[in-house]
Amino acid sequence: MDNGLTGYIKNLKLQKRCLSNIERLADDAFVLTIEHKHDFLPGQVLAITTDKSVSPRLYSICSGNQENQLSILFNIKAGGMLTPALSKLKPGDELLVSNPFGSFLGDNQPAWWIAAGTGIAPYRSMIRSGLGKHNMLIHGSRTTDGFFFESEFMPFFGDRYVRCCSQETKDGVYPGRLTQWLRGQSLIPPSLRYYLCGSAEMVVEVRDILISRGIGIENIMSEIYF
Repeated sequence: MDNGLTGYIKNLKLQKRCLSNIERLADDAFVLTIEHKHDFLPGQVLAITTDKSVSPRLYSICSGNQENQLSILFNIKAGGMLTPALSKLKPGDELLVSNPFGSFLGDNQPAWWIAAGTGIAPYRSMIRSGLGKHNMLIHGSRTTDGFFFESEFMPFFGDRYVRCCSQETKDGVYPGRLTQWLRGQSLIPPSLRYYLCGSAEMVVEVRDILISRGIGIENIMSEIYF
């Protein structure tokens, strides 16, 4: 994370919020839920920490903007200062949370939504906020238990939901990285918008693929997870 963004995050005003619920989705992945106190736009993020001594981190909201609860998806980072502590919280514990902010915003224009790992979070917020009815969703994961919220996405998107797994096999799942799937597509529509959310490596590689296929940079929106 660059120093400018780190400084910005440290200067955000954080407020105390009580944890409503925490749900384990996989060995190292959790959904954390707090009370919804501020309006937000689907695709926005929160800065969160457990204590003033620990630098806050940014997490995309994964709940809909009309829901009573506000949720984030996170996975435990090995050696991390924050995520191991987040995973051990219990309902009623306090967090320090910023107001929602950010510009990775969904709308009703046709688009491909592309995610790796927990980068799927903002797209769940978007569909739960009424967006994406005609969009394509492409999700990459190393393992098959990393297709978070697939029980919601499968009926919503149908055959417009593509899962790509690089280390395991499963019926209906493309056996390889999402970038490999993308390179194999004969048609990548130049008039659509393309949203990319996940690691810097994935975002840069997908952006290069799209540009090489004639997609204008103005039609590519990205959110990098650190």
